[in-house]
Amino acid sequence: MTHIATRALGTQGLRVGAVGLGCMGMSDFYGDAAQRSEAQGIAVIHRALEIGVTMLDTSDMYGPHTNEQLVGRAIRDRRDKAVLATKFGILRDPANPARRGACGTPEYVRSSCDASLKRLGTDHIDLYYQHRIDKSVPIEDTIGAMSELVTAGKVRYLGMSEAGPANLRRAMVVHPISALQSEWSLWTRDWERDAFPVCRELGIGIVPYSPLGRGFLTGNFTDVADFPVGDYRLSSPRFQAEHIAANRRLVDIIVELAAEKSCTPAQLALAWVMSRGEDVVPIPGTTKIARLEENAGAVDVSLSASDLARISSRIPADAASGDRYPGGMAALVDK
Repeated sequence: MTHIATRALGTQGLRVGAVGLGCMGMSDFYGDAAQRSEAQGIAVIHRALEIGVTMLDTSDMYGPHTNEQLVGRAIRDRRDKAVLATKFGILRDPANPARRGACGTPEYVRSSCDASLKRLGTDHIDLYYQHRIDKSVPIEDTIGAMSELVTAGKVRYLGMSEAGPANLRRAMVVHPISALQSEWSLWTRDWERDAFPVCRELGIGIVPYSPLGRGFLTGNFTDVADFPVGDYRLSSPRFQAEHIAANRRLVDIIVELAAEKSCTPAQLALAWVMSRGEDVVPIPGTTKIARLEENAGAVDVSLSASDLARISSRIPADAASGDRYPGGMAALVDK
């Protein structure tokens, strides 16, 4: 397939392929760990770079740590082709993997960056995110420490994840923020009312994660029985029995509309996200080259004003049934 076009994230000069690649699922959360192949993950990353999917998204908490190591091995001989994005700030409890915390102290910022650089096998991170805001630490202190990493040459651009309007504004006073990463898709539109207008006002790029609804919007899953033991989605409210039937009806609409546009449901869902602005770069995850190429093909799906109006009327902003996170993770979201 042809090399996809690029888009700007923020106003500081960062440019990436119009679709990125979420690497999390190559190491964690989805499916059976025993069935994952590092070689397959590396092959997907190599193919991504070949077709212009340049932004590779990882985090120190994926694995934890193993996903950064995988990405580092994949780009070892092609670092100049990749826009490397990673994150710090979520703490996982080894005794209870479902329990989460956040840390944003300056000392933790510095130590996390150095550890990520070592795992990734590189001397700089292109886009460094605060994964979740530590509400016990002033955002100025956290972003200030991140700014020092830019000055030191360890990081090129700064980002935030799941940050609300007030903290975005406060952060921008300390250092320019190039990207806000938040969950955004046809069934998750919370941020449209508050954080995204602030992004547009301040010139912050938008990076939607889970733009395919954790795979559900592709139409490839119909029931929780489709997920293997240990899959995160088994604990996600939207995938529980009391919600999944209602959410399947949304998928049926996407499947129908995609057929009319002669594209796949995944491509329609991604095209909808990308249609929301030239400052939007979704990062769908996959472990398969065929799915990677399918996702990248969404750049060729054109949605007219009437298409968008029809999608909006049939799938309103609050159409999804169930919360997107269980309680522990929901508590870390900044509003």
